[in-house]
Amino acid sequence: MTGILLALQFFTSIPVRKELPMERHHVTAMYGALPFVGVLVGLAMTASILVSEWLGFGSILASVLTVVVGIALTGGLHLDGVADTSDAYFSYRDQKRRHEILADPRIGAFGTLGLVVFILLKFALLHEWIASGQASVYVLVAVPFFARCAMVLYFVSTNPAKTSGMAAFFLEKLNRRPLIGWTIVCISAGMIAMGIVLETAVLPIVMAGVIGVSLLLYRSWTVRNFGGVTGDLSGAFIEGMEVVLWLAVLSSL
Repeated sequence: MTGILLALQFFTSIPVRKELPMERHHVTAMYGALPFVGVLVGLAMTASILVSEWLGFGSILASVLTVVVGIALTGGLHLDGVADTSDAYFSYRDQKRRHEILADPRIGAFGTLGLVVFILLKFALLHEWIASGQASVYVLVAVPFFARCAMVLYFVSTNPAKTSGMAAFFLEKLNRRPLIGWTIVCISAGMIAMGIVLETAVLPIVMAGVIGVSLLLYRSWTVRNFGGVTGDLSGAFIEGMEVVLWLAVLSSL
């Protein structure tokens, strides 16, 4: 239970006004529960679509409201990572300066552009999916679930970019092997369940391939340009992973 509460406290805007222990097994459990925060996000977005349909809204307004619900529930945490990562990378400075930009609470021109691009992409992809008439609650839950599973694998398989900060703190606290095993089980079970429910093997295979390739490419890119993983880079990975998973869903329809 502590792991779930920590995941809600750190990765959502849901108020958990309680001081929770942060021992090794608690932090490991928090990251183990993170994919199920994705399930919560997916269910909230599903509810937004259903309410929009009940109110007679069109697919454009429904898509806008659904994106807003997802942002509100996560407190814009991962989008903040997108903004900071965009500002840092496109500064074309050395790694030390990029780390300073990541830590800067201000947002620059590239950060603003990054936010706009990602929000528009998510809106467009959701709109295409809703307008296709093949919208499914299982897919809407699966995308944020698998995106967070992939982020956990990226996070635990990458060294911290610096010795200080939240990423370094949490990595020091984690039991990596059990967490990797648990996350792989979650991905496998989720893919099998999705294949059974949707009666197709194509989409799970495509999504599994997308996760594997994206994980390897993003990990290589962050190590090369930032020296490892940070909290902002992890948040940006979740947002990017959701976008490519939606592209995989639409291409498999």
